[in-house]
Amino acid sequence: MFDAAVFGSLFLTLFVIMDPPGVTPIFLALTSGRPAKVQRKMALQAVAVAFSVITIFGLVGHQILDYLHVSVPALMIAGGLLLLLIALDLLTGKTDEPKQTKDVNVALVPLGMPLLAGPGAIVSVILAVQNADGAKGQVSVWAAIVAMHVVLWLVMRYSLLIIRVIKDGGVVLVTRLAGMMLSAIAVQQIINGVTQVIQGT
Repeated sequence: MFDAAVFGSLFLTLFVIMDPPGVTPIFLALTSGRPAKVQRKMALQAVAVAFSVITIFGLVGHQILDYLHVSVPALMIAGGLLLLLIALDLLTGKTDEPKQTKDVNVALVPLGMPLLAGPGAIVSVILAVQNADGAKGQVSVWAAIVAMHVVLWLVMRYSLLIIRVIKDGGVVLVTRLAGMMLSAIAVQQIINGVTQVIQGT
């Protein structure tokens, strides 16, 4: 009841798209200044939100998009714009303000969605679920989804050790680096969405 090829293909696809190593500095930047216990909780919340979104779209994704008359490129562009706004805050240092770091649950947005459960991951899961043959294929697909989210949680959970080493100055540096990386991801996502719109016309 398990297809290793299907599991491996989807797991590697999601690993590249969701990019656990690349998420680490962004997670550290967005959660800096909070107690370690809160940061660990936010790591779990972010993964739970991402898993919930991925699961919903895996089960009824096409129906949701069709009902709302939303195309996949539109979803990609919207997600890219949202990520770009977050990236600009990181680059300009606005996330250093108390109201930004203390009152906003970044585990939900942007970490859970659209950073982890972004358009790329959502589309990949929708297609994988649709193309899976029988119970064996479905089990393999969902096993890959669960395994990917376990990896994400482990990476973010233990990345908190980095903060103890790099101290406050390092956190500022990581924040700027995260902003630059996130802005590049956002722009690429917008470009991909626009490209698909142009190719579809």
